[in-house]
Amino acid sequence: MMKRNLFNYILIASLVFLGCNPNTKNNEETMVNSKMDSVSEASFNGELRVLQFNIWQEGNEVPGGFDAIVDEILNTKADLVALSEVRNYNDRSLAKRLVDALAEKGQVYYSQHSEDSGIISRFPILFQEALYPLKDDRGTITKALIDVAGTSVAFYSAHLDYTHYACYLPRGYDGINWGKLSEPVLNVEKILEQNLASQRDEAVALFVEDAMKEKEKGNLVILGGDFNEPSHLDWGDDTKDLFDHNGVVVPWQNSITFYNNGLVDAYRVKYPNPVTHPGITWPANNTLVEVDKLAWTPEADDRDRIDYIYYYPDQGLDLKEVSLLGPVGSIAYGKRVPTNPGEDVIKEPKGIWPSDHKGVLAVFQVK
Repeated sequence: MMKRNLFNYILIASLVFLGCNPNTKNNEETMVNSKMDSVSEASFNGELRVLQFNIWQEGNEVPGGFDAIVDEILNTKADLVALSEVRNYNDRSLAKRLVDALAEKGQVYYSQHSEDSGIISRFPILFQEALYPLKDDRGTITKALIDVAGTSVAFYSAHLDYTHYACYLPRGYDGINWGKLSEPVLNVEKILEQNLASQRDEAVALFVEDAMKEKEKGNLVILGGDFNEPSHLDWGDDTKDLFDHNGVVVPWQNSITFYNNGLVDAYRVKYPNPVTHPGITWPANNTLVEVDKLAWTPEADDRDRIDYIYYYPDQGLDLKEVSLLGPVGSIAYGKRVPTNPGEDVIKEPKGIWPSDHKGVLAVFQVK
């Protein structure tokens, strides 16, 4: 299998393994590598399973949530996991807790300490950094360079700014304080103005700049994240009368930025029609949690697709399949909706579901 610029990172990797990474607080706590053998080139069949997973306060909102996170990583056989809502409660590194829990079940994973967004990998992490550090508790992007059996992958995990959630405006709710408005805001300029008042666009711009550099080096580029923002592909003419869009067509800026720079949305590559495959990821119908903790617009339908896996199309990377992961149904108008709209492929959890989001699972073939 062709090596992709791994030589460029040998020195960086050596520093990381020696505990000299300036981005970590304490090597023993933050650099968590199993002593067992990692996935070898000989055992890797080229199938790379990528999971985007909002773990809702590390699973603490659902009884048994942490163990359920571990179980779903194992059930999906995920190779790379982009985590949202990493908190490191009680000064305990989630990275270490997850890797230790996975090792107890006989599975080797790697991780490093991070804040807000995080990465779990079945392959060695050569280097990791907070590409977009946490600012005023408003979102992060974590970047890792990962040796996938001889192929270098730049893998990014994002949990973007949750404030100025502008897709609430046409639904008659404020995107800043979540309060009900006297009437929906249908002026697209005002909607986009509030959207840009978030820090999401700054984070996306920094990611795109970095990702293009990695692409130019010949590395594969994959991003998973809870973006807290819809896609322009989901708010067009064909969906303007669905999910309380109230006739509005919104060219959401950040998804357009991705596409203008050559990145593609894995779910929409596989399922381009947002009517037949809306791909709703939030809110999820978690039956172990009260409805008023799952959704914030009791008199509106705020179902949306805000969790994504993006990647640069590359001749060495083929998308094979994409599915949602989570419980059947969602929440609308303050009530549980026990079915899913459209024809989305949804893999149900085998046990407890730890989140208020659905996850996204993409399967790639690495050539």
